[in-house]
Amino acid sequence: MAARDGAMTKRIAIAVVAALVALGLVPLVWFVVSTGGRPSLDAGVWRVLGFTLWQALMSTVISIALALPVALALVRVGPRWRDAALSVLSLPQGLPAIVVVLMLVTLLGESGWLGGWYPLYGLGGIVLAHVYFNFPLASRLFAQSLMNVPAEHVRLSQQLGFDRAALWRRLELPVLWPVVVRAFALIFLLCTASFVIVLTLGGVAATTLEVAIFQSLRMDFDPARALSLSLVQIALCAVLVAAAGRTAWVETGTTRHSVTAWPSSSHAITAAVVVMALSALALPLFLLIFDGVRNLQFSETLARATLLSIGLAVVSCVLTLLLTWPLAKGGHFMSGLAGVIVPPAVMATGWFLVLLWTGANYLWNVLALVALNVLMSLPFAGSGLSTGFARMGAQRDRLYSQYGVRGFNRFLRFELPQMRQAVSQAGAMAFVLSLGDLAAITLIGNQGIITLPSLISQQLGNYRSADAMGTALVLAVLCLVVAVFSQRWRDDPV
Repeated sequence: MAARDGAMTKRIAIAVVAALVALGLVPLVWFVVSTGGRPSLDAGVWRVLGFTLWQALMSTVISIALALPVALALVRVGPRWRDAALSVLSLPQGLPAIVVVLMLVTLLGESGWLGGWYPLYGLGGIVLAHVYFNFPLASRLFAQSLMNVPAEHVRLSQQLGFDRAALWRRLELPVLWPVVVRAFALIFLLCTASFVIVLTLGGVAATTLEVAIFQSLRMDFDPARALSLSLVQIALCAVLVAAAGRTAWVETGTTRHSVTAWPSSSHAITAAVVVMALSALALPLFLLIFDGVRNLQFSETLARATLLSIGLAVVSCVLTLLLTWPLAKGGHFMSGLAGVIVPPAVMATGWFLVLLWTGANYLWNVLALVALNVLMSLPFAGSGLSTGFARMGAQRDRLYSQYGVRGFNRFLRFELPQMRQAVSQAGAMAFVLSLGDLAAITLIGNQGIITLPSLISQQLGNYRSADAMGTALVLAVLCLVVAVFSQRWRDDPV
């Protein structure tokens, strides 16, 4: 009985994901065909594809190149300093893309604190923003893998008198290499599908496939070209996901496991590497707090945008977990990757056409916004849940079935406590992604819907950058509070 219920839930979840994707693709294809359009892979499409791959490659290589020395230094500092450093490194993952862009503009823009020396707009700015997000992620992944090395292996390397080169060749590199490959695949895929960063910091010559689809539909109104770009984007992301496999979606939670102190050739160099890395992350955050507090102005618009953002994030988080749970539990996690493989711009445009044809009201636009947020959150939430179910194992699942433990009682008394860490991580990720999402509301159209990210975008568009910093501070604080409470709930004893 339990097996049949589980199979039915999996089929429903897969059907929901398939229906949402089809509802985005079919209207766009039908519109292109009905208007006599014809997709074509001209030189412009290949140029956009080339830039998409080039910026993703640069961002990934630089992120990993910076992360490796930071991770090697982190395992050579004391546990207290290491835990504090890992906490700081986790902050960028809790910040929305629009907030990070605003921080970098405040620091390096033409009128910024350090403006004038770095080309923030174009390829340089896109790569910098991606590195700010992804090099801390890679650093944590690499440090976790090194801290999971058995202590006896480290002691044996010391007893054998390994010098620095031998230690790297015989112990560190074999441990790090599989994680480097997985991190490369993950970061490359994230940079390929980036939207908000490229939209705000890019330009005519710095456009990725995702942004080019949006521009073709909303600015040039060229559905045929948008469909051509969409087919290339779908093929590219499908190849990347297939190449990366499920191993690319690695757990990113902070580990508490540590080993015997690693040997260090120079404590001064080790400390300097950690301090420089943390300073590079903390400086933009400091400017956000400093300028945000100075320019924070409470208003009815800010209050309404905050309440609506929180409400949408709560609904999106709950629906994401409900949809992801059966997919991850049933081993159909790849079904949840539709939000990465199929461009959100394409799905949003299809839904926009349906809403336009049916004369949908405010409520239907809100539902479309929630649905797109759910699809975009599925891969990230599914990563944590899949890891949690893998730890539980099939043997425990059979044991529950053998003793007749099923349904809501099984979920509440057994599965949820054991999946507490995974649920906390997945829920926090889905909540923060929805709370700070600008892509969905930009793609679907606000239709009078004002969230915190869209309010920041409006303030920047009206040259009210000071007000935007205040709003960004509110958004960043909300995201970080959710991340902190999620971590505390994850670590508290059941």
